[in-house]
Amino acid sequence: MDNHAEVVETHSATVFFVGDRAYKLKKPVDLGFLDFRSRGARSAVCHREVELNRRLAPDVYLGVADVHDPDGRVCDHLVVMRRMPAHRRLAELVRTGAPVDDHVRHIAHRVAAFHAGSPRVAMADEEAGVDATQRRWETNTSTLRQTAPGAFDPEQVELVQHLADRFLDGRRPLFDERISRGRAVDGHGDLLADDIFCLDEGPRILDCIEFDDRLRMGDGLADAAFLAMDLEHLGRPDLGNRFLDAYREHRGDVWPASLAHHHIAYRAQVRAKVSAISAAQGNPEALPEARALLDLAAHHLEQGRVRLVLVGGLPGTGKSTLARGLSERLDVLLLRSDEVRKELAGLPVDEGAPAPFGEGIYSSASTDQTYATMLARAETALGMGETVLIDASWTSEALRRRARALAAKSDADLVELHCDAPASIAHDRIRRRLADAADASDATPAIARAMGAMQAPWPEATTIDTTVDATEALAIGLQHLRQPSAQRATAPD
Repeated sequence: MDNHAEVVETHSATVFFVGDRAYKLKKPVDLGFLDFRSRGARSAVCHREVELNRRLAPDVYLGVADVHDPDGRVCDHLVVMRRMPAHRRLAELVRTGAPVDDHVRHIAHRVAAFHAGSPRVAMADEEAGVDATQRRWETNTSTLRQTAPGAFDPEQVELVQHLADRFLDGRRPLFDERISRGRAVDGHGDLLADDIFCLDEGPRILDCIEFDDRLRMGDGLADAAFLAMDLEHLGRPDLGNRFLDAYREHRGDVWPASLAHHHIAYRAQVRAKVSAISAAQGNPEALPEARALLDLAAHHLEQGRVRLVLVGGLPGTGKSTLARGLSERLDVLLLRSDEVRKELAGLPVDEGAPAPFGEGIYSSASTDQTYATMLARAETALGMGETVLIDASWTSEALRRRARALAAKSDADLVELHCDAPASIAHDRIRRRLADAADASDATPAIARAMGAMQAPWPEATTIDTTVDATEALAIGLQHLRQPSAQRATAPD
């Protein structure tokens, strides 16, 4: 171990490294979210730090020492720790390109076991909820606005807050469900690669949040997301993904991708705030880092947008081919009207049920029931953070209005894609499909013509010409779905 003397400063403490020991002195500062100005407060927080961090690193946190002035009076306090080898710091291993996959798995296992053993407390349940999460976002945004005026692009600060609010406003069922499943924990609160040491006998995870219990509490995924964010910030998003995958496996948990994106974004905003405070204290390197972290928050909020996607068009226009391609490339729930219609009729999806236009299971009443069922299922899934893609003809403007109302109610982005092909090509496709007898659709060229005569204009949709190669059509659809929210037109009321 390197035992040379060293001093390291953070926004709230100074750490002295001497021999095989590290001594942490709390700064007498008031940063809004912590207040260490009184010696009594510093004493209490030092003892609390030792108590809490012994949960994950009992052999590292040795105790609290008093500091005496020249007259022998106690004037301050130090957290006393066993000094960790700097070259075994996870952040240093990542920066130098050392192999860390095994270490990351061990850390995920340790964090998952720690969360599994966390007692369930009312405060954790409260902090894992939508209201508390929204309050923390707003507090951070307020700090970003005030700490370093002009340091950030104001539009970026507000976009991050807007996207976070939009996700939370529509996802209360998801947050409530996770709380009911016991996913709220008294966690670490500040899982950073700089504070994790990969020793031969296993990881040592240091420096949890000790000054505010509420900031340590919440969804276990939100706690784990801190390290996933930090690994990505270090240039290794692949390691962040592997860490979350291993955590999920060891914890026996499941979640929609949108929720992981949201919590990673929140952790990036937290670190942006901390870096902004450091910049205000005179650290010139902190401001570029703060901006990069805020950009990372915006990126994950964009990636985690919940969407309701309508893929429509007449029979034979390639809408189901496009819908399948999109669902295979994206993490979405695919609802197909032809399959739901058969399900509601009590028929296997591959069993034919041919009927003249507007009759049998294709009557107007059956069609209304099919769309109502799909929209009801979509509403549930959207509330749980799932993006939903509905493959149907969408020839009726009244049905489209119902879908738009659902998207607005669920605070989900609405994407409308209209597949189009000349009638001659569409009818050839229909004939081939009927000959194969391997699809849920019973449409014939005659039915397609009848539907076309009744099709209402769809100016709100992006029209995709499906006479191009299927790969090209898929690329167009993916490009539209991945448009940043700032570039997407607002759906009409």
